[in-house]
Amino acid sequence: MDSASNGAFDNTASRALATEAVHAGRDDLARQGLHTPPIDLSTTYPSYDSRAEAARIDAFAAEGADPVGPPVYGRLGNPTTARFETALARLEGTESAVAFASGMAALSAVLLARSAAGLRHVVAVRPLYGCSDHLLTAGLLGTEVTWTDPAGIADALRPDTGLVMVESPANPTLAETDLRAVAHACGSVPLLADNTFATPVLQRPAELGARLVLHSATKYLGGHGDVLAGVVACDEEFAGQLRRIRFATGGVLHPLAGYLLLRGLATLPVRVRAASATAAELARRLAADPRVARVRYPRLGGAMIAFEAHGDPHEVISRVRLITPAVSLGSVDTLIQHPASISHRIVDAEDRRGAGVSDRLLRLSVGLEDVDDLWADLDGALGGARGAVARKPVPLSEAVG
Repeated sequence: MDSASNGAFDNTASRALATEAVHAGRDDLARQGLHTPPIDLSTTYPSYDSRAEAARIDAFAAEGADPVGPPVYGRLGNPTTARFETALARLEGTESAVAFASGMAALSAVLLARSAAGLRHVVAVRPLYGCSDHLLTAGLLGTEVTWTDPAGIADALRPDTGLVMVESPANPTLAETDLRAVAHACGSVPLLADNTFATPVLQRPAELGARLVLHSATKYLGGHGDVLAGVVACDEEFAGQLRRIRFATGGVLHPLAGYLLLRGLATLPVRVRAASATAAELARRLAADPRVARVRYPRLGGAMIAFEAHGDPHEVISRVRLITPAVSLGSVDTLIQHPASISHRIVDAEDRRGAGVSDRLLRLSVGLEDVDDLWADLDGALGGARGAVARKPVPLSEAVG
């Protein structure tokens, strides 16, 4: 790989996050006479020195380190994707990052890495993203899970525990976990923190003790609803394990997706902060609306809102016009969905409700539209005359969950 490849994290760097978002993974471009990162679509690369190639393959097989020198084969690594990995590692404050074809492919690789070490047991805190919950509960990769609350993590650990997993703010309830306290409770067991909702703009879990930071890069990192990807930010030792699993299982990220993700990172701080400001205002208005029973908005901030209306949530979904009724989140446009019907449908109903995902809960991913236009759409979707339900407005500080 070139000088922008993964693993080039500089511990002495002191650039602000907004500067890193624009320049990380691109620092070598000017010296090459380039301004925009190139897209390398090659699946294979010529080499006339097969002995050297053999030595590089041996080194990769032993430690999972990026091959030194020119690329070898697309499943081992790609220069365009490597730029995104370098940039994301810089933003999260980790040594390395490893990108995958989706967030679930990234989580699967982590679980396989721990199982390969004989550590099949996972301790997890609900709620998680519905498919993450299902992957752990169904034991599809040979793992066994113990569900607990944050206070019970230390007691749930076993000799064969290979991972503790939390998501904060959680999908879809936006419940927040004290990651520093959880990391302390984990002891020597790696903590995996899903940072998809917060992004490194609002929270850097590695600084709080998490060894692994997971993103569905499909969401805020890409930011435009046009790329499917996942990534794990971590130390170089664990990155080597993940690269070997990615090579063996084939969950590689397409170079064009890597390019779009690198481009998305450049505007990540601006997008997250603008959408968060709008979300905070919408949360205030929802909390004061008598048609709304409850609002959940993280104290950390962010662009996600969860709320329960007094009326039928399916009717609210059917009435939106500007807001898009669709799964996923983190795009420039605002999306709304009913988690119990879609993103968390695969979770057992009793477990789902026990984690706070009620049948009335709606999840709103706030985009970059004007706040008054969004509110006008929500106002119409909530339906009925204001004040139709006898309830005093709830201060947002009491409405958050």
